[in-house]
Amino acid sequence: MAYVPGVALLAALAVGCSAGSGGGASDADSKPGNPAVTTAPPGKYRTLPAPCRAVPDSTLKDLLPGIAQLSRQQQEKALRGAATITYDTDRKVGCSWKSTAPDSSRNLTIDFERVVSYDPAVSDEDRARALYVKKENAAELPGTGGGSPEKGKGATASAGGEEKEKETLKPGDDQGSADPSASSSASSSAASSPSASASGDPGPSGSGDEDLRPRVLDGLGDAAFLDDLLTRAGSTAQHRTVSVVFRTSNVLVTVRYGEQPTLVTKVPDSKELQEKARSLARKLAEVISG
Repeated sequence: MAYVPGVALLAALAVGCSAGSGGGASDADSKPGNPAVTTAPPGKYRTLPAPCRAVPDSTLKDLLPGIAQLSRQQQEKALRGAATITYDTDRKVGCSWKSTAPDSSRNLTIDFERVVSYDPAVSDEDRARALYVKKENAAELPGTGGGSPEKGKGATASAGGEEKEKETLKPGDDQGSADPSASSSASSSAASSPSASASGDPGPSGSGDEDLRPRVLDGLGDAAFLDDLLTRAGSTAQHRTVSVVFRTSNVLVTVRYGEQPTLVTKVPDSKELQEKARSLARKLAEVISG
């Protein structure tokens, strides 16, 4: 019995020390001058849609007319598409389709990328915005001026003020010319004339307000642009690819739609490809927003 008070006293002292230590730490945290740790908000979207099921079959048949000429079993296989190989389906997914018709072959690819910032001071959306600007600048869109609020420093102008030419042709280039100097001259002329059609011929009367050149797009996601490239396979065959890239919060979407006519003398219709690519991009924006 004589030892009980001593034991109780030791226990009380231990409790008092523990309480004192906790209070001291709390006081240190609350002292003025200690910066509060803030974390940027996470992105709006935490998942991505299944890419090979993101495009309705009816839309695919319109974009890839050759599918309608296949047998039922072949159609089902073609409509399923081929998933893009990726090692992190939580962050990046994609799907591609292709078809061949007597007059041309067409291909379609869509990609979704959910951007995640690993910097606690930078939000997922800010990181996605920076990546989008990088893509837009890489496209070197002609005549964008200050069209897009997300557009960074452009690289489309040379020291002489002329647009920087790519190895591939863009709408308005003289695609029928075999003379590189003539093609270059036609390209500069077409770049200054929005009324030029996709085939290089002057646009029809009254179409001067329609610009088919690569450009920033309005009304699609938070920011968007369209690129249009015509490449030559060999000496004469031509393949046109229209790309639409847009950002919605922390998700980047890319649509690539291409055509290669069977006849080497035929030029793919830029207007048709652009309209269909833009229409699909709008549908995908709705799929993401749910």
